[in-house]
Amino acid sequence: MRHYGDVAPSASGLRSPWLTLSLGFLLIVLAAAVGLGTLLGTPGASVTPPASGRAGSASPSGSVEPSFVYPTASPAPTFTSYVVRVGDTLTSIADQFHTTPRSIGWWNRGTHPTLDPESPAFDPNTIRPGWALVLIPGITVDEANPPTPSPPPATASPSIGASPAPSSTTTPTKTPAPTPSPAPSVAPAAVVITNGSRTSGKIALTFDMGGRLTPAVQIVQWLIDHQVHATLFPTGASGSTTTQGRAALTLAAAHPELFDVGNHSWSHPDFRTLTAAQMADEITRTEAAIRPLMGQSTKPWFRPPYGGYNLAVRKGVAAAGWSRLGMWDVDAIDWKPESDGGPTTADIVAKIKANAQGGSIVLMHLGGYNTLDALPGILGAVQAKGLAPATLGELLGG
Repeated sequence: MRHYGDVAPSASGLRSPWLTLSLGFLLIVLAAAVGLGTLLGTPGASVTPPASGRAGSASPSGSVEPSFVYPTASPAPTFTSYVVRVGDTLTSIADQFHTTPRSIGWWNRGTHPTLDPESPAFDPNTIRPGWALVLIPGITVDEANPPTPSPPPATASPSIGASPAPSSTTTPTKTPAPTPSPAPSVAPAAVVITNGSRTSGKIALTFDMGGRLTPAVQIVQWLIDHQVHATLFPTGASGSTTTQGRAALTLAAAHPELFDVGNHSWSHPDFRTLTAAQMADEITRTEAAIRPLMGQSTKPWFRPPYGGYNLAVRKGVAAAGWSRLGMWDVDAIDWKPESDGGPTTADIVAKIKANAQGGSIVLMHLGGYNTLDALPGILGAVQAKGLAPATLGELLGG
């Protein structure tokens, strides 16, 4: 039983003024220490803000790891190299890599000036074994914006989206890779062929037919009798609407192993004066008339009247469906009579003997003056050079 005046032991200490004062002072000191630590920061601790502008996820350490990955750019078209081999032509190389001979010329004109389409010395049908050519498979040069100068060697591939090297004091910023431009394109143009490979043991004897036709049947018969391979280029009008023309083509059609046929237009106009529609009409009418007579198409060969062509003609012919202009590097000029200064029989033989070489394409006419009499000498001259007459298809393919 507690009596009045007794004090509980636990409460008596708290009633001491000195103890109460001491505890209060201690609490004030602790509060001040906590407040000062908040203001100054705890030693060794740091706060890392997240990278601005980037989505990320927190790592166990509290930092933010970037989750955005830049896409890999699609590779731009790159050059590859090709070393010319014996028997190659610019056309065969272009076909192999799905481009055009003229595109190969544009790409290599700095290294091989004779391949420059803008040069007076342009000779796309002469390439030499060992030449290193650069090209882009599947790409055709836009002739309105041709490459200049020639591209770097094929080993130097272009870099895409390269960023500057980081320095020790700056943080590199990744530059997004550009989207490659679409492949350049250009309307197709017929390939101009003046000769085949100079290392070839073949020579192409070709005969235009239009205008004078008197010896046409006799010339075709002589070629058959001597098993001479040749290519005929009749006009549609002379080949299908004249008695001699039809007879000559019917005779040749009986020997498809000896003769190829090309297209020389319907009425022999200068194609440089025609629209694309007019060109197509001339060529397709001829095809429709000659194919039934010869039993074969005139494609891919077209020979422009007067040998006249430009880029518009080449594009018009290609649009009509003929991919090659069959030109020549030896012209007998046998269409011209001696009375007008034309060649004699001996002149024709001498010219072909002096100028024909491997891969040559010789231009003659089924209605040529002195052509029939010159054929024995022509055949002897080319055989003496180790050359064998061939059709254009046999010489160049197609």
